This record gives sequence, C-alpha cells and structure tokens, in this order.
Amino acid sequence: MERRPPCLGLTGGIGSGKSAALDAFGAHGAATLSSDAVVHQLYLRPEVVAAVAGRFGPDVVDSDGLVDRALVGARAFGGDGLRFLEQLLFPLIGTARQEWISDQRALEPPPPLLVCEVPLLFEAGLADLFDGVVVITASDETRRRRVEARGQDFAARAATQLPEADKVAAADHVYFNEGTLADLDAFVASVVRVYAMP
Repeated sequence: MERRPPCLGLTGGIGSGKSAALDAFGAHGAATLSSDAVVHQLYLRPEVVAAVAGRFGPDVVDSDGLVDRALVGARAFGGDGLRFLEQLLFPLIGTARQEWISDQRALEPPPPLLVCEVPLLFEAGLADLFDGVVVITASDETRRRRVEARGQDFAARAATQLPEADKVAAADHVYFNEGTLADLDAFVASVVRVYAMP
C-alpha cells in the first residue's frame, strides 16, 4: 500500500505569525513550503521580471536584474496593481506547489507530513486541495503592531484578505497566536500528532 503523507494548508491574516508556525512544523519533522520562498524563485524568472517591470516601472528592477519586492508591494496596493500580480503569479505558484507536493510524496521514504503556507488560501478557494487547514490568527491590535514594525501598511494589506473570523470558522485547526513561541510550538506538535504518518 502506497504511503501518502497528508498535506496541510497553513494560512492566516497578515501579522498572525504564519512563518513562525511553519518553522515549528519543520522542527517537528514536516516538510514545509513557504509561499514567500516560491515567489522569491518566481521573481528570478526573466519573463516574470519583464512583466513586473512593464507594469510597475523599470526602477523596480535593480542593476543585477533583481526585483525590489518592497517597492513592487508599495506600488501594488493601489489601483489594479494587486490584481495584476495575482493574475501573473497565482497560476505559477499553484504549479510550483503541486510539483513540490508530488516530489515530496515521491521520496523514499516520504516525509511524515507536508505543510504548505498559503496566505490567501481561502480567498483563492484552495481549501479543498488540502487534507486539513490550519489557521494562525491574533487580534487586530497584535497583528497591526507586528506589521507596522516591519514598515508595512496594515490597513491596506488586511483589506485584501478575508476577515479573520471567516477564516477561523472555515478552519480545521485554529491557534490564537498571542502567547509565546513555546505555546505555538505545543499547538503545532498537537496538530502533527493528528496527521503525521508513523
């Protein structure tokens, strides 16, 4: 009988602590995929660089041919810039994710669990692709503080996402990330025990 590791989708609003949760899953033996890492690789493709420069201006690409993602982000949150990026990147991200999942499941032995971090999982209608969905959330105050500490506009970015309550209602597992990293780690360990192959 084929051993097929389950694949979880990890999501939550901006500033909720998804990256820390993904790190914790990795520490507990899961193979993990960060959407941010996928996008970083996509921005190295010449056709993606050309499309982004054509839409947001040649100055978003430095002398080494690398995209300034912070500058692109700042310009995208206004007008139809965000929609442009979604239409450009989402299909490519989806393909990369499915290839990664297939590659991980083809390993011998495969990892006991796969976890894909997908910031807009519900917004993109991807919940059914996963064996379970984990939502990391926190109060608006906490998330705003974390996001603004990174120099980003919380209100503009949060406005593009589903309300946290909607994500919580649709999730299989929810963690309110207001405590310590040890608390988060304990939650992740409990989820791993439910899904990981022996």
